[in-house]
Parts: sequence; structure tokens; C-alpha cells
Amino acid sequence: AQLCLVQVATGSEVLVVDPLASGDLEPFWDVLLAREWVSHSARQDIEVVYQSAARMPAALFDTQVAAALLGHPPQLGYAGLVKALFDVDLPKSHTRANWAARPLPEAFLAYAAEDVEFLLPARERLASELDRKGRLAWAEADSALLLDPALYATDPDGSVFRLKSLKSLTGTRRAAAAALAAWRETEAMQRNLPRQWILKDAVLTDIAVRQPASARELERIEGLPPRTVKRAGPAILEAVAAAVAATGHVAGDEPRRARRGGPDERQKALLQALQTRIAACASDLGLAAETIASRKELTAVILEGERESRLFTGWRRELIGNDIAKML
Repeated sequence: AQLCLVQVATGSEVLVVDPLASGDLEPFWDVLLAREWVSHSARQDIEVVYQSAARMPAALFDTQVAAALLGHPPQLGYAGLVKALFDVDLPKSHTRANWAARPLPEAFLAYAAEDVEFLLPARERLASELDRKGRLAWAEADSALLLDPALYATDPDGSVFRLKSLKSLTGTRRAAAAALAAWRETEAMQRNLPRQWILKDAVLTDIAVRQPASARELERIEGLPPRTVKRAGPAILEAVAAAVAATGHVAGDEPRRARRGGPDERQKALLQALQTRIAACASDLGLAAETIASRKELTAVILEGERESRLFTGWRRELIGNDIAKML
């Protein structure tokens, strides 16, 4: 990611800062990162800043997290929050603007400024209501979870889990997909390009399934540009061959029933029971169930024994985590 613009609301003014023209940003980060940040759906913002500054804010209050703990939809957008709290309609006219372009039109700058104009009033209103309900500490704790540097570390070996097709791959196909995803991630970092520009997910999956052994076979992969074959063909073929050799099976010889990672019938029943318990607890609090625990989190707890889950820490442990542990 490239940091192209930083908007800062101080309470008395809104500043729009151009990091592409500011030279040394260290003094700027020294001031900005020493304070609590108020941000909406902060994870992407924090990721870009962490990549740029290699530091985290001193504290964070995420207004999306806070709103969810008051019963708003868990994925409520910033414009939706502003509408709900202040009955103000924010325009969405420049959502897809090219923020790296210079000079930025005045309309873009005005749009960017509006993106932070309501954050501090929103924090004040949300915090007041959360405090009244005894949930302010919950929002502060959940916001603080987003300041874990491990969330933003780029791990090529783990990049295969981004693939939506992963569940359908087994044996050598899965191994090949993992090798190709790791190669793509490293290539994307080295060339400073989006991973989909290096190799699209569908093409990567097709290569993992068909496992070409030569440039000629690689050229037959639909959607793979000839220039990619010419530039990176040997590396792609080497990644596939190494994965197949390490797995030690012939492509396609893994029966579907042998696929690992999915829950068995007993685990499915347990998952349903956990979801029912979570849903009842959430209903009592006027919250969406996923605000307490998502299906993905519960599945990880069942399949992987994930006892580091947030379910077993902080307010969730006291609220329901101990019950979940007994059910497990």
C-alpha cells in the first residue's frame, strides 16, 4: 500500500497532509502517534500507517467497534454512522478517486476532510452511551486489539489462506497453491505491486490444479498473460514441481473424504450449539451475534483448539467465555 493522504481532525480544525511531498515524516509521526487515534474501521488505516511509520498509535478508539457494541450493524460504514448519530448525509462521490494524483482537485480535498470531520464528536457520543451501559471498557479493549503488530506482518508462507478456493484443494494441489501463493506474495513485495497484478487467484488455482511441467503446458493456462510466462514461467514451474515432489503424491489421487480442515458431524453439532448460545447472549444485550464471536472464530476454537481466542479474554470471558469453555 502507498500512503497518499493523511487527514487529521483536532477538534478545532481539519488538516489534510500530503505525505508524498513532505520529505521526512518522522517529526509528524512523533506528534501524531503519541496520541489516541479515533478512526472508523481502523484496521486498513493502521496497516498503511504501520507500513509507513513502523510504529503504532499510543491508543486507539475505533468508532465502528464502539457502534457495534451499542447494537449498530457490525460492519456499519462511516457514512452510515454519521447519518445515524447526526442525521447528516455524506457524499460518496470520490470513493474511487486516485489519491496519488497531483495536484488533488479541491473537491477531492473537501471530500477527504469530511472523512474525519465527525470522528471526534462521534467518539464523544458513542463513549458516553457506552459508559452509561457499562461497555466503554469493552470498546477500548476491542479497539486495542487492532494495535497488535502481528496483524499486519506480511507472511508469504501464510498467504495461501487468502485463497477462496483453498477449501476445494487437497494433497499436491493444495501444496502447489501454497507454493504459488508464497511466490506471488514475495514477488508482489519485491516489485511493489498488488498481488492480483502478479497472478490472479483464479489463474493461480488453475495452475495448482493442472500442475504444468513445461512452458508449453503453462502457456495453455487460461488467463495467464504471455508476458508473465516469459518473465516468471521458470519460477512458477519450479514452485509447482517442488511442491509436488515434497508432497509425494500424484495429482488428483487424494479422495475428497480425506480432505482435512473441515468439521466432522460431531463438531458441526458443537458449532451449532455454540452459535445458539452466543446468539442468545447477544440477543439479551441487543447486539449482533458476530460482535461477540463470529462463526469463523468458533470454528477455529473447535478445530484448532484456539485458546488464544478473544472469547477467552477480557469482557467476553466474563460474559460467556467460561460457558463456552465448559461446552467445549
